[in-house]
This record gives sequence, C-alpha cells and structure tokens, in this order.
Amino acid sequence: MYEFENKSQFNNDNHNLDKHTKKAWLKRVMKTYAFFFFILLGFVAGVLVTTAKNQPIHTNVLKDTASQILNIFSGSDDLDPKLFNEAWEVLHSNYFKRSQIAEKDLFYGAIAGMIAAVNDPYTIFLDPKVTEDFTQELNGSFFGIGAEIGRKNGNLVIIAPLPETPAAKAGLRAGDRILAIDGKDVSNLSVDGAVSLIRGEKGKEVVLTILSKDDTTPKEVKVVRDKIAIPSVTYKFEDGLAFVTLSSFNSDTDSRFAKVAQDIVHDNPKGVILDLRNNPGGYLDVAVDIAGHWLQNNEVVVREVFSNQQDSKDYNAPKATDLSKYKLIILVNSGSASASEILAGALQDHDKGEVLGETTFGKGSVQQLFNLSDGSAVKITVANWLTPKGRVIDEKGIEPDQAVEYTTEDYNNERDPQMDKAKELLK
Repeated sequence: MYEFENKSQFNNDNHNLDKHTKKAWLKRVMKTYAFFFFILLGFVAGVLVTTAKNQPIHTNVLKDTASQILNIFSGSDDLDPKLFNEAWEVLHSNYFKRSQIAEKDLFYGAIAGMIAAVNDPYTIFLDPKVTEDFTQELNGSFFGIGAEIGRKNGNLVIIAPLPETPAAKAGLRAGDRILAIDGKDVSNLSVDGAVSLIRGEKGKEVVLTILSKDDTTPKEVKVVRDKIAIPSVTYKFEDGLAFVTLSSFNSDTDSRFAKVAQDIVHDNPKGVILDLRNNPGGYLDVAVDIAGHWLQNNEVVVREVFSNQQDSKDYNAPKATDLSKYKLIILVNSGSASASEILAGALQDHDKGEVLGETTFGKGSVQQLFNLSDGSAVKITVANWLTPKGRVIDEKGIEPDQAVEYTTEDYNNERDPQMDKAKELLK
C-alpha cells in the first residue's frame, strides 16, 4: 500500500480489479465467502448502531456481542469461546493503563485480528478513517512521501518510490527495509499502521530508519511530506529511440498511453524502451488495454484464477494502435509489482519484447474491497493471476530474460546500467 499512498491501488491493488466488472466480482466472491461475511456484517451492523452516531460502544455490549459471535465456533472441540471472556477480564483487571483503554480500539482490533489470522498480507481490515483515506487516494493525489510500502518475507519494505517525489529525492530505493518510523519500531506493525505514521501534514518531516539491501548498518532518512501528484506516463524520443515510462496504472493511464502510441508511430523509432521499474501497479484493465498495443486482438493478457476453478477468467487484449513492429525492451526491477508484472509477463510470454533488469516484486493476487456498515472495510484476496502461459506471479515475480543489476553504487554515481544495456541492445 502506498504510504498514502498508492491509490491503493488495489492493486490495489479495487485497483487491481477490472473497474467495469466490480459487481460481477462481488457476486463471485460472495458465493465463496458468504458465510464468513454474513457473520462479520451482522457483527458490525449490530454492534456499531451507536458508533454510526459517534457514540461510544458500551463495554458490556461489545463483550457480550463478541462472545455471541464466538459461540458460532463452539461446536469445534479445539475452540473454547470462554477464552475471549477470560482474556477480556485479565486485560481490564491487570493492564497498567487500563483506565486509558478505548473500547472501540479493542473492537476494531478484534476484527482486524480475525482478518489477519488468515496470514495473507493483502487481506486486511481498514477502520473508517483509513477506509476514507484509502478511497480518496484512489483519485490520484495525496499528502505523503511518494512511496509504496508493503511486507515481503516478513519485513516492512519500500516497494517503489515514485519518480520526482520526496521519497525518491531522499534516496529511498525499492527493497529498502523500514525498521522504524519517527523512532517507533515497526517490526510488528501492519502496513496500514505504518502508512498512517508516514502520512502527515504537508511540509512536516518524517524520519525513517532504513536498512538498504546492500548495507549492514541502518541509517536515518529524513523526508519532508508533500502533496504527491502521480505522473503515470512520460514519453521521450531521443537518438532514434522511444522512451516510455509508466509509473502507475491509473484511470487515465490508458488514454495517455494511447496518445503516446500515436507519437511513437509518428517518430518511427529504431526501438522502444518501456520502463516499468518502480511501478507498483494499478488498474488491471489499464494493463490489459496497454498490452493491446503489442498483442493481437483477443490474445490472452492474464488469467485470473479463483478458488472455484469454474469462475476463472481470461482477460484478452483489445484492438489498439499496433506497436509490435518496433523492437521492444521492457525494464523491470523489484519495485515492479502487480499490473506491471501482468504487462511484463504477457509481453514476455507472447515474445513481443525482451524483459531486462531484476526479478519483479511478486504481487500476483487480486483484492476486493467490501465496505462495512460503519464506514470501515475489509480488503480480501479473492484470486491469483497467471501469465498467458500459466506462470504464477504471486511471490515468484517475473524473471527477466536478461538480468542486469542496479546497485547502490550505481545509484549514488548516477549510473543506470539497465537503461544503458537496453540502449545497447536496440542500437
């Protein structure tokens, strides 16, 4: 999730969902998760009647309602609903700062814990404030530092700093581990919790304790928050080559890219370099539309696989300005995630271009946002993505055809060996 960030993109990332088929998504997902969601929605609707009116949740109401929900599981031999009451009493009787306990925090914490128990980093609970911020950020701008963060191998990491943002200017790079935010240890903090700490007032500084992948000693990086406007497409024609950089897959990216495609045809380059490095993803259908500039009409771009195999779906390329006659190099790195991996994997599987750089992040799952009655939401992983040839993207990523490393030393000396190699191959 962007430290807004990222639109979620659902990748967000809804974002990773086809924006034209969200109703169909809901129907499919509810068939599989109906029992779970009826329980959860009933829980929230019943208990948060007063919350919607900005009134506190009464302690006994919360505890009793939670206990009733837990009774649903009382038929299992290895589950004892009494444990919830026991833990509740121990906390309220013995916690040193028990007078400061906020019942609403415990309530949301119980839901968040239930969701987190499935052990999927992308299946999360969002309280009303986070949900509101999350929705607003889907529109493309926000206050923050301009980096997407997530969890990988148990660590909180920078997935991708966006170009020309405070994060990029401060020297943050894809793969950097975040150890602390303003001195607060984040080893056990959720992504959303980290996001809320990084967000803040424009012009104010946030201090990140960072361990870069090439370093053994952590360092403090000071970043000044600012409004982040996401530049999704940039184009440059130079030395007979077309350079296209996609920083994200926003709602307007496909229309912007369509104009760039016309420019490429007009400039008639020797080759095209499509730079997907540090692109954390975005709308699925935008990636599919852009793939259509190289693939034939109706060729498979990505396959979406649900737990119910009968509901699996292929997304096919639409007809678009044909760029397939130009030699293509696709640049990727560990900050290329989600929709970026879909596009790179499709072009690679159909032999439309050479993928160069480093193995991508490995975000190949699909999330759906379910809004709850009090303004909170649950984001659930509902499917996985496969490349046209059936390769799994999630956790594995897309491996480049030609591996070229981009080290910290390269960055500090303003060298770009990946771009240099791409130019060499095209010339």
